[in-house]
Amino acid sequence: MGDLSRVADFLLEAGMLRKTPRTGYQFLGTGQENVAEHSFRTAVIGYVLAKRMKADVGRTVCLCLFHDLHEARIGDFNYVNRIYNTCDVEKALHHATEGTGLEEEMLDQWKELEGVETVEACIAQDADQLDFILNLKEEADLGNRFAAKWLKGALPRLRTQEARELADAIMRAEIDRWWFDRPDKTWWSRGNGHHSS
Repeated sequence: MGDLSRVADFLLEAGMLRKTPRTGYQFLGTGQENVAEHSFRTAVIGYVLAKRMKADVGRTVCLCLFHDLHEARIGDFNYVNRIYNTCDVEKALHHATEGTGLEEEMLDQWKELEGVETVEACIAQDADQLDFILNLKEEADLGNRFAAKWLKGALPRLRTQEARELADAIMRAEIDRWWFDRPDKTWWSRGNGHHSS
């Protein structure tokens, strides 16, 4: 492992992702999240898909967790920004990890993710899209009519059959079902979840 002072710097930098907004929502008109929130659920989705597909779970989760790490330095470029702006992601990752002992692993992970030649990279790319699809589904269910149009563009980006099947389940779900119907529908009518005696 590298110099602990550089590791401390790296961890502080990773915390910047909590302050780095995802910028696409300004075009959608509703919704918001930061890159750290996005990366967390992307890693959870990657875990679920990797387990279902019998892929390397640890590798997949790492690819998901660090897929936007460079955005602590360069920010989040949405699809419109990318038409006009370019950045050197590899240079940003090199500078972020320099002296930490993580340089080679982080750059290899980024190259694997960008190359999309391993099943884990395909899963990580799908997990990234599925997090976006979940957010769009929520915004659509809350009444943003543009979110449905965006969903039509996001769904075809999925690479694996398992991700498409999960997306189908997401599209059929209602955003409050997980807490309203489970584990026992009657808790709602009992009030405050108290059992009647």
